[in-house]
Amino acid sequence: MSLSRQFSLTWTDGEQVAGEDDRIIARCLQGEDAAYTALYDKYAAYIYRLSYSLLQHREDAEEVLQDTFDYAFRKLRRYDSDRASFKTWLYQIAVSRSHNKRRRKWLPTLSLNLDSNDGERISDTDTPAPDEHLLLTARQKVIWQALGQLSPKLRATAVLRYYEGLTYPEIGQILGIPAKTVESRMRLAHQALKEILKQRHPEEFADEVEAENR
Repeated sequence: MSLSRQFSLTWTDGEQVAGEDDRIIARCLQGEDAAYTALYDKYAAYIYRLSYSLLQHREDAEEVLQDTFDYAFRKLRRYDSDRASFKTWLYQIAVSRSHNKRRRKWLPTLSLNLDSNDGERISDTDTPAPDEHLLLTARQKVIWQALGQLSPKLRATAVLRYYEGLTYPEIGQILGIPAKTVESRMRLAHQALKEILKQRHPEEFADEVEAENR
């Protein structure tokens, strides 16, 4: 299985119908509290997953989740469905808030949580809880954690591509860059991940990396 296939997760759901969002947003603008709750319930999991993948820190991701919806609801009248889907607009806000969070707070690089020499498990309070890793295979966990070694720009691009399954134009719209730039960043991210995995897990990933290089 190729390296890129290792990112396939069961997290990605089908695209929501834009018309349904427009109807809910209209109800929000009419002051219906239940409509705000409906929007939050519909997209909170997406935004948390995205923020957590970018920051790899539970509390920071929760703060970004709340900041994203606070801002979106305050600026809801400014949302233009002709320019972007509501989900894309939320992603733009969440990515921006995640970048701001990283600039304000230094986050330690996530370890690979490997066994130490004395047989004790390395402690890492920033790794996902067991229930958050249930859907990942051992190899997917290693690759997911390797994302923590990438620069914020490459990580954001890789997360949106691999974990969210978005196209280059969609990612470009969220990040505010051309699709060609997204494609270039993806090549850099993919190469960087291969180098990280080859160095840290040479035996497990050597054959796969060699196959992709042929």
